[in-house]
Amino acid sequence: MKRVGHAGTLDPAAIGVLPIALGKATRLLQYFPGEKAYEATIRLGVQTTTDDLAGEIILAESVGGLSLTTVEVALQQFVGKIEQIPPSYSAIQVGGKRLYDLARQGEIVQAPVRIVEIFRIAVLDWRDGDFPELDVAIACGSGTYIRAIARDLGTALKTGGTLAALTRTESSGFRLKDSLTLSDLETQLSEDRFQPISPDQALQHLPSASLVEISAQKWCQGQKVALNLDMSGLVRVYENETRFLGIGQLQDHILTPQMVLEAIS
Repeated sequence: MKRVGHAGTLDPAAIGVLPIALGKATRLLQYFPGEKAYEATIRLGVQTTTDDLAGEIILAESVGGLSLTTVEVALQQFVGKIEQIPPSYSAIQVGGKRLYDLARQGEIVQAPVRIVEIFRIAVLDWRDGDFPELDVAIACGSGTYIRAIARDLGTALKTGGTLAALTRTESSGFRLKDSLTLSDLETQLSEDRFQPISPDQALQHLPSASLVEISAQKWCQGQKVALNLDMSGLVRVYENETRFLGIGQLQDHILTPQMVLEAIS
């Protein structure tokens, strides 16, 4: 296919959910919900250039004796809307260049501080030792770097910290247990039984609006149509409640096309 897109990158060392849009469905990616969930392992006493184990170690000092209680108290400061500096090795662009490209050329540029939101952090496991490891479940908004949380937790504890493992368990409403592995996808394609899911499944966070055939045709041609619904904002638009047409903006009972996915002749 000529047009394929995704709803958020994964670090090379990470695994998990990556929603992929095919063909004209790539136009819907901008409307996907940004919430994501992860399971992460944070190693304390270690700091690296990339904020995960893929990078060069710049600090490694035993922190035996560190208690889980102390770590849990420090974790509390990362819940809510927080300021975060993305890792130097990241896909963020500064001056038109990716930070990881600049870093690989030996030029370390600090990304601007951004505001991200962490909805919750739950401790899953704790392993004592000279370099203790903490397993956590994290639910967060878009743009959050889990590597940065690992780094900043280490800073808060004055021990150094880095991300040892990361699995994205949910993205844009899609869960890991419902996902296809790449090998599953390859098998289904080879057996000619791969069937993409309906694109509107990623948009269930938006309310829906249904049009009768004549109004649906006008709307798909770019015209505004009257709709007696007491709501406002973005909506999923259907013809006769079944055929998904695209995204509209509803304001004062007028439905304006925002993104027409299906045309009606």
